[in-house]
Amino acid sequence: MPAGKRFKVACIGAGNVGATVAQYCLDMELGDIVLTDIVEGLPQGKALDMTQAGPVRGYSCVAYGTNDYSDIAGSDVVVVTAGLPRAPGMDRLDLLEKNGRIMSEVCENIGRYAPESVVIVVTNPLDVMTYLALKKLGFPPRRVVGMAGILDSDRLRSFVAAELGVSMKNVDTMLLGSHGDEMIPLPRYTTVSGVPITQLMGQDRIDALVERARKGGGEIVSLLKKGSAFYAPGASVARMVQCILHDERQFVPCSAFLTGQYGHRDVYIGVPVRLGKGGVEEVLELELSTDEQEALNQSVEVVRKGIEGMKEVGVL
Repeated sequence: MPAGKRFKVACIGAGNVGATVAQYCLDMELGDIVLTDIVEGLPQGKALDMTQAGPVRGYSCVAYGTNDYSDIAGSDVVVVTAGLPRAPGMDRLDLLEKNGRIMSEVCENIGRYAPESVVIVVTNPLDVMTYLALKKLGFPPRRVVGMAGILDSDRLRSFVAAELGVSMKNVDTMLLGSHGDEMIPLPRYTTVSGVPITQLMGQDRIDALVERARKGGGEIVSLLKKGSAFYAPGASVARMVQCILHDERQFVPCSAFLTGQYGHRDVYIGVPVRLGKGGVEEVLELELSTDEQEALNQSVEVVRKGIEGMKEVGVL
């Protein structure tokens, strides 16, 4: 990046998640933000409000709101949150057709105006929408990645920290599989200052915390009554943006395209990846137990059914 030039991050979708991503990115001074939405006035108003918070929060980056996709030109990272949220009792796959058509239109414009960007997909059903984005964009798979694993991981981290009475900063976790109910926790890779939680609590408590993390999004939906989580998802996306723009090359769980890893190919699923400037630089292939591999296989099948569903409704 030329000296003096700030990074540019486009957030497509100015709802709760998209706006929260934008605010966190500004707070972290990751770059200037283009907040895009089809609703006139919504991105402009939120972007103006965020920019005016700069003097108090101490950031110099600015946000710009627009209804014109051409304004995302030159973006280093494009975050896609546009789509319909889950409602109570709604399965993620219920969103398939409508969000698929929204994603197709969004990708057409990303390809036209930001063809060199790294794209982070947040729209649900996450793994299926990320696969659709790859096919519509025609980008190299490394430049199309889904946000899910970091969110699921952080939910589990918060629950483990509360259970043990320790700082969340001391807890590390690793997860596999599809976002949500098909999430596959790996307790032996979940540690507190390097100590596996299997040595710190009983299996019954581990199972209970894992199950709560797995149902974490649904728990928030049921409490809110209307809408879904956005603070933690927004923070998780901002963390991914940071990894990419700062070329951190950190291993984090994300939805990535498999080319034979874990016995699967031509599918997106949550796996640990090395995330850096070019997007997904490497998929880390962990040794799995028989049960863990079977759970991952089942998770992949759920995603494949979603892909087949998109073909049936003519989205893919």
